[in-house]
Amino acid sequence: MNPKFSFLASLLATLITITLFSLSLGPLPPAGSFFHPGTGFWANAETDRQSGSLVLSMSGINEPVEIFYNDRGVPHIFAGNNYDLYFAQGYVTARDRLFQLELQVRASEGSLSEWFGEDLLEYDLVQRRMGMVYGAEQTLTMLQGDEIEEMLNAYTDGINQYILNLNSGDLPVEYKVLNTRPSEWTHLKTALLLKYMTQMLAGGSHDVQTSNTMAFLGQDFVEKYISSPSRWTDPIIPSETTWDFEPIYTQSPADNFTPEWVSGISPFETDPAVGSNNWVVDGSKTASGNPILAGDPHLGLSIPSIWYEMQLNAPGINVYGVTIPGSPSVIKGFNSDIAWLNTNTGVDVLDWYEIELRDESRDEYLHDGEWRPVHRRVEEIRVRGGKTVTDTLLFTHHGPIVQPDENQPGQSNFAIGHAIRWIGHEPSDEMRAYYLLNRASSVEEASNALAYFSAPSQNFALADRHGTIAMQIGGKLPLRWHGQGRTISNGRNPAYDWQGWLPYEHNPKSVNPGRGFVSSANQYPTNDDYPYYLGDYFAPFERGTRINEKLDGLDDITIEEMRLLQLDNYSYHAELALPHLLSHIDPENLDDKQSEILPLLNQWDYKNLGDEIAPSIFYTWWNQLYSKTWRILEHDEPMRRPQRDRTLQKIIEEPESPFYDDVKNGNYTSQSELITAAYKQSVDELTRTYGEDFNQWKWGFVNETNLNHLGQFPGLGEYNLFTDGGAESPNAIRGSHGPSWRMIVELGKKPKAYGVYPGGQSGNPGSPHYNEFTDTWIRGELYELNLLENRPERENETFPFFLRME
Repeated sequence: MNPKFSFLASLLATLITITLFSLSLGPLPPAGSFFHPGTGFWANAETDRQSGSLVLSMSGINEPVEIFYNDRGVPHIFAGNNYDLYFAQGYVTARDRLFQLELQVRASEGSLSEWFGEDLLEYDLVQRRMGMVYGAEQTLTMLQGDEIEEMLNAYTDGINQYILNLNSGDLPVEYKVLNTRPSEWTHLKTALLLKYMTQMLAGGSHDVQTSNTMAFLGQDFVEKYISSPSRWTDPIIPSETTWDFEPIYTQSPADNFTPEWVSGISPFETDPAVGSNNWVVDGSKTASGNPILAGDPHLGLSIPSIWYEMQLNAPGINVYGVTIPGSPSVIKGFNSDIAWLNTNTGVDVLDWYEIELRDESRDEYLHDGEWRPVHRRVEEIRVRGGKTVTDTLLFTHHGPIVQPDENQPGQSNFAIGHAIRWIGHEPSDEMRAYYLLNRASSVEEASNALAYFSAPSQNFALADRHGTIAMQIGGKLPLRWHGQGRTISNGRNPAYDWQGWLPYEHNPKSVNPGRGFVSSANQYPTNDDYPYYLGDYFAPFERGTRINEKLDGLDDITIEEMRLLQLDNYSYHAELALPHLLSHIDPENLDDKQSEILPLLNQWDYKNLGDEIAPSIFYTWWNQLYSKTWRILEHDEPMRRPQRDRTLQKIIEEPESPFYDDVKNGNYTSQSELITAAYKQSVDELTRTYGEDFNQWKWGFVNETNLNHLGQFPGLGEYNLFTDGGAESPNAIRGSHGPSWRMIVELGKKPKAYGVYPGGQSGNPGSPHYNEFTDTWIRGELYELNLLENRPERENETFPFFLRME
């Protein structure tokens, strides 16, 4: 190379390096600070597991606190009083999960654009207009200056003490990437986190889609295919349960309001993969004579996990389980007397209302023949780079009007002129419920604690060491007439307002049923004789029926059998669907490849195993068939399609249905032709996506399980995990959703407990505790959960790291 050009190239490279190392480019930090050996990302590397002891001087605590970390990084906290206990919980949570704490709250509040820039402004606007901050503020009105406020004060102080002592080198790597520092923790942030959980699990609505479907195909279609469970459904509360209360009846309106077509897409739809299993068997069915509780909430899988494992011990409390970083107490767990684990109920607690504004000033809206005032609330959103966006929310007595007109930015997908009534806007006292639940000594006390639980409504499986088992639906349930809120409601007519709340004693509940067990898998909570309307969007029957049939057929049950049931990969959906589909295939109408793989389906045992090819073929085939079966619902506006099991019932029972015809394109087909066409297209789809090698069609590849980084930072997740499971199997791993925490507890004189979640205790990608649980989780193995009665010896093999606060 010409020396002149070589010198110029070297000079240019030097200038670029100096510039990059000194300037901040967009959301990225100056490269010099990021790569600095003392304070940059290298400082986050932890080559060894922590061991030894550390004494920290803490301002604010009353007595010394001792924390024993086991070899998996799980803290066992021993304190002399409640304040110190929850201070330490906040501190150690921040120590391991600080970035997660703040990220989750920003996602709830709608302030992500302050970190990530204008690309996330629309998301932030959605969160503000949904009323997330307003709802969190309502929750704080429940604080009464008692032990619950003391608990929250302590937890907040503990987080802030860690932040205060944090030097630049110890900042979580994500803060270094974003070139920012953590902000102060507040009570509002904990309330926002709780509302975020409510949004995740009870922020869904199908009012818009159901309204359009009813307008297009009529009420009879909706009643038959959408609002009715399939004939295989086995409800959560056993059908023989009797209701020992006098129902409160409400009157449906006389106006027969029928909403017109609604444009835009409802932004609040629950993920169909979000679900859970739980069950408890009583001592009559176990080998030990003790009740055994098991469960596994199915949520989005991420790293770090939504859960953080720990023990809390102080006078009056000794509890173990998983917590949600950002909220005090144990959320799913056990003490020496009781165990509990909850699944999502899916009760409809979000309704859309058509609002009539008086004029362009938007100062008044019509309700019950009168013009009522619209209340305004101003929100400010800071955007990275210095910009601040101001947004004005319009509130009715129902709730916020999420998009009053077409001209507001960031709302192009909302239904215009509609308000929402949502449980998330109600004052709620979940912190009190968990405070009492952590200390309960019987199922009765646990059930009483759940009277304070508002949202999201949950199916709580409960057991105590005295032998009582129960399934208690916890949550505030709206009192409504049958079908209310299924479609868009008339915001002018007070008959469409929520009529109050069910008394807690009227919530569905089963205690010590004769069959010897209770269970839930997000299916319909009750059968038709329950006197209240709870909604019409619940999980298909398959997981619930499989669990019930397995438990019904088992005796002398052990913890190992409960573990195997958590890992059960059987598909009732495939068992019912596949023989019918295969009977409609004409082998003479297939090419060589289609014929070659058909025997794999004939020989399949309906288990969703990663090494099998048949599950991949079947589910691709089913998805094609499902789409073709309901192509009449393909429309520019959002439509609601029937559930998987109700669709299967239709396919089996209605072979001559006109819905199989492609009327839009003038194609009239028989069910056999439709099924065969779907099969051929599924083979083509798998070939295009995974190639000609059938080994690449294995379900473990097609299922594509990823643990994405919680903040979507590339390279910090775990990808392409090879797993068993399926959405309709008890082991409900489907893509990046699945069992986020598996737990089994046997309650005797001393509890025996086991559990695991994917990921690890630390949120630091440089820590050996970042992802150490994942392989164990994939294999379906469990760790022992050791509820210590007394403080252990310091720095032994089981507890290699000791932290003392004084």
